Amino acid sequence: MDAARRDVLRALMASGCAAGLGGVTGLGALGSPCPVFAQDEAVGPAIAAPGTSDLPLTPARWWKALDEGRVECGLCPKKCRVADLERGACGVRENRGGKYFTLVHSRPCSLNLDPIEKKPLYHVLPGTASLSLATPGCNLQCRFCQNWEIAQARPEQVPTFVLTPAQAAALAVQRRAPTIACTYTEPVVYAEYVHDIAVAARKANVRTVMVSNGAIMEEPLDDLMGVLAAVKIDLKAYTEKFYKEVCGGELKPVLDTLRRLKKKGMWIEIVVLVIPTLNDGEEEARGLARFVRGDLGPEVPVHFTRFHPAYRIQNLPRTPVATLERARDIAMAEGLQFVYVGNVAGHPGNHTYCPGCGEMLIRRVGLAVTDIRLTAGRCPKCRRAIPGIWSVA
Repeated sequence: MDAARRDVLRALMASGCAAGLGGVTGLGALGSPCPVFAQDEAVGPAIAAPGTSDLPLTPARWWKALDEGRVECGLCPKKCRVADLERGACGVRENRGGKYFTLVHSRPCSLNLDPIEKKPLYHVLPGTASLSLATPGCNLQCRFCQNWEIAQARPEQVPTFVLTPAQAAALAVQRRAPTIACTYTEPVVYAEYVHDIAVAARKANVRTVMVSNGAIMEEPLDDLMGVLAAVKIDLKAYTEKFYKEVCGGELKPVLDTLRRLKKKGMWIEIVVLVIPTLNDGEEEARGLARFVRGDLGPEVPVHFTRFHPAYRIQNLPRTPVATLERARDIAMAEGLQFVYVGNVAGHPGNHTYCPGCGEMLIRRVGLAVTDIRLTAGRCPKCRRAIPGIWSVA
């Protein structure tokens, strides 16, 4: 075992989440690094405990200097203007003497081996595992955040560990994961790390995917699109009111991101978490579907996903399944070809069907793929080409 591999295993095993030989752990409590390793590989303390002042400083890539030692962040639409020794709204980027730094490069707080369906990316190597990681931080403040313990945390508030891009790539190869997913929190705020992971992973014949809210400026998005394989965008709603009042953000920059991704030829999938009374109207579903069809194309998959009470929205019920079905019916009536129902195990809307002949192509039970009938990316019945990433080569 080489020294770099031994170091990362020591760091990860120190979390206490090691599996047995060949075993697989679940994610458990978000915020805890729970990777998948054999217990005899290595042990040793290398975790940064909450409250540490010894945060790493890596130069940020997208910013400009202002007067009086201030900087303007160029990463996301908030365009934070940050004074010396202050941080941007995401809490993970800091001005030090008129220079801007990221505090989370190579310092994830969560790591797991997930089904790619969990992202969800239904048209990217279905049935495979994805090495999934996150650092602390987010550039939105969604009141329904399911991962708020780490997404709304500062890097000194949760345990982190060292995992360089090269180590992440090596780990994906070792675990036979054809993809690395930057997920759980918001990859935009650790975009330098995402970029470097993707570069290292490509050299190891591993693809990198990003699960994002889409609130990112054009320049960093262009840089990421040059190295990523696919992007899943959480489209929180189709109204500016929802974004402003519930997420602390804006809708327009996210729509612009989706358009740029599509124009670049990036594989994209969209998830809408449907929340009762807040974004579950039929007209909103219709408007969203028309945007996707007109601006992105009818082949872009859209997942209407069930809400469960979380974080600061505990007073609303779970989304009725009928509401998700209605949104799906509306989107399909508007011409979308791949529309899914999410977070409802066993629902027919989990499966992938041929838009030409209706043949079931991919059967799913929860997050498990039980049957793939595609032949070289085509429907075996009518031979229609089905868009997506179907081969690891």
